[in-house]
Amino acid sequence: MESIVMYPSPAIGHMISMVELAKLILKHKPSVFIHIIIFDLPYNDGSTATYIDKVSATISSIIFHHLPTVTLPPSITSSTRHHEELTFEVLRVNNPNLHQALLSISKSYTVSAFILDCFCTTALSVTAKLNIPSFGFFTSGAGALAVLLYLPTIHKTITKNLKDIDTIIHIPGVPPIPSKGMPKPVLERENKAYQFFMDTSMKLSKSAGIIVNTFEKLESRSIKAMNDGLCVLDGSTPPIYSIGPLTTADDPSGGNGVDDNHDRPECLKWLDSQPPQSVVFLCFGSLGVFSEEQLKEIAIGLEKSGQRFIWVVRNPPSKNKMMAIPEQLDLDLDLILPEGFLDRTKERGLVLKSWAPQVKILNHDSVGGFVTHCGWNSVLEAVLAGVPMVAWPLYAEQKLNSVFMVEEMKIALPVKEFENGLVSSTEVEKRVRELMESEEGKCLRKQTMAMKNEGKAALNEGGSSLLALSNLFKSCNLQREF
Repeated sequence: MESIVMYPSPAIGHMISMVELAKLILKHKPSVFIHIIIFDLPYNDGSTATYIDKVSATISSIIFHHLPTVTLPPSITSSTRHHEELTFEVLRVNNPNLHQALLSISKSYTVSAFILDCFCTTALSVTAKLNIPSFGFFTSGAGALAVLLYLPTIHKTITKNLKDIDTIIHIPGVPPIPSKGMPKPVLERENKAYQFFMDTSMKLSKSAGIIVNTFEKLESRSIKAMNDGLCVLDGSTPPIYSIGPLTTADDPSGGNGVDDNHDRPECLKWLDSQPPQSVVFLCFGSLGVFSEEQLKEIAIGLEKSGQRFIWVVRNPPSKNKMMAIPEQLDLDLDLILPEGFLDRTKERGLVLKSWAPQVKILNHDSVGGFVTHCGWNSVLEAVLAGVPMVAWPLYAEQKLNSVFMVEEMKIALPVKEFENGLVSSTEVEKRVRELMESEEGKCLRKQTMAMKNEGKAALNEGGSSLLALSNLFKSCNLQREF
């Protein structure tokens, strides 16, 4: 029996992207079995257990394998400043467990390919020993991938810490990037995370290929630059397979286990009573947390904007918290939002605690704008819903994504922040109004709708993403079965 083994990062956004890739493969190669190897992290990145159980119960061809939990030394967990560092350390320690899992799977299945999340490139040393063709899967967009592949060149040409200089970085295929707009883990050369990303870049360039969750019309310039070999200067560029957009948008439950016919969320019933394209939706991802001061600024800005809104609020982090990990505490909205805010806005606003069915909300006729942290899954979900955005990046590669969204794709407005990272209520009010009322907002909506249509066409017969998938199958010695 033929199989493909997948190795995702356990963060829920990465897990969903990998499963969506598995679904796409199974749609066009239903005889193959997909084995997904999962592992735990030493921090709370949002539970994936319910999601995994749902996938297991509904798709018999997807089989999950859980690696044994590893324990990192306190010297590592106490000194780490970025949660990416902890992820890389767990992956490194897990290699012997991964080796055993692959040997076990190989006893009953012929493994045609190993597809690993780009956080997991340390696994390439394992698959090389087993002679398994291995492909990277980049869960963000082509622009961010171009930056990652170009990182060794940046390292050679800029010898100072990026956080200590104020310059513009020019990378083939992407708009100019402010040095301080690069992802936080690569701002300081001395950080372990910096070296991990350098290693990731170099290992990816030596893989059998890189699968990226995007489509040509959305990021044509970045894709062309990589295909032309402009981003890897010390070697050849592996084949780039743009097979997106992969989202849960076609899943009736939106990927969250909520069935249309049972227990329809109150927020969707509330949206039913609002005028078309009149509501702005604010949601900042599974790790998106704000200080109490920032939450109050958002609330004041929303109230002054006069716009209808749905806002997903999470607990502020502890004062001493160094990583963007949400607290799992009961959320008292009256304590953290301005006094009387909920009462004053109850006729035109809805505040939700911690979670919302994002795909369903974005696809509701009443939603006309989205204030997002620029996580790539959220960006693609908004594109496929035809909803323009306000780009408010928080962590990881999101500052890069925001530049691409605003400068290259023309589907979002930027948010301006103070030196300390705070976004004022005046800025919130201004951007929300522009998105929902201005001519520029209308242009963004028109462009986003155009990209919605292009994204759907990419995965239709003859579309660019389906052609890329066929080429990927050929690389794995597989054939499409329809």
